[in-house]
Amino acid sequence: MTSKDERLAFLEEMKDVRRIRKANRADVVAPKELTPGHLERQRSAVEKPVRDLNPLTSDMVEPLTAHDILCWQRPGIQNGVFRKLRLGQYPIEARLDLHRMTVEEARREVFGFINDCVHYGLRSVIILHGKGERNPDGIAQLKSYLAKWLPELDSVLAFHSAKKHHGGTGAVYVMVRKSDREKQHNRELHGAR
Repeated sequence: MTSKDERLAFLEEMKDVRRIRKANRADVVAPKELTPGHLERQRSAVEKPVRDLNPLTSDMVEPLTAHDILCWQRPGIQNGVFRKLRLGQYPIEARLDLHRMTVEEARREVFGFINDCVHYGLRSVIILHGKGERNPDGIAQLKSYLAKWLPELDSVLAFHSAKKHHGGTGAVYVMVRKSDREKQHNRELHGAR
């Protein structure tokens, strides 16, 4: 509590203080004219096309049907390693579901997914692409593109259609290359040879 003398002293000190009559707000009206910097950024954005770093193409591919098996391995992959992948004996560390995506959406997702797998050190993953059985022409469109795209990615070492309990010919196991960080860790752990 304040005493009467303290209140009177306070009022005496504040006697010359005047209230600000203008509203205490900032003037945030956007300028109507475009600055030279704004015009330059606008011109630059229109002139420079966005560079697509995704190497996957959406050109024509060989059409595959629902029951075609996807099978591919990069030269140098040991047969025992590929056999374990084919039989689904590696633990699935991540999955990507392409169902209901367009070819362009799937192209972006596959590229990003494989890059993320390398970045996070995921080696054995699965991509669900569907069988395309409901398509009137019987062509599994995403599966056909995936069969073309995966070998185009340097990070993909091998792939094979999944076992029935993982989606069968509507999914594919993918073996991903080790990241440089993981390779270095293995060299340090086991000694460089």
